[in-house]
Amino acid sequence: MRGAPILSVVCHCDDCQAGWRGTDARPSAHPALVADGGAPYLLFRKDRVEHKAGVERLEAHRIKSTSPTKRVVAACCNSAMYLDFEKGHWLSMCRNRFDGEVPPTQMRIQTQFSRNALAGDVPSYRAYPPQFLARLLRARIAMLFGR
Repeated sequence: MRGAPILSVVCHCDDCQAGWRGTDARPSAHPALVADGGAPYLLFRKDRVEHKAGVERLEAHRIKSTSPTKRVVAACCNSAMYLDFEKGHWLSMCRNRFDGEVPPTQMRIQTQFSRNALAGDVPSYRAYPPQFLARLLRARIAMLFGR
């Protein structure tokens, strides 16, 4: 990854929970979901992410064949790597795959699907809040202008 992430979020949508639950159940899996059931991500523009090695070990999974998202797992160690909303201009990189200092979580989204109590340490939103959509839009505009 190059540059700073667009945003640091924990997603509680039903698709993230269902999709990663299957991965987390694999033998010796490195979990994608955290204790409150959410999936923590660092969102990066697709033009700032490059696979340097190990692409042959990545497996893509979809909840349904028509799903616009795919979850990518490193099959060698059952590690959740990222979520790709294929129609979008960003990748949701699994936060627990990063070593060292990572940006703090900025918000929880789609909490209407949460089954667990949520910490009150960051703002939580039942759906996609305007500031989430605005950050994605700013990143898209920057991509269009090559910034």
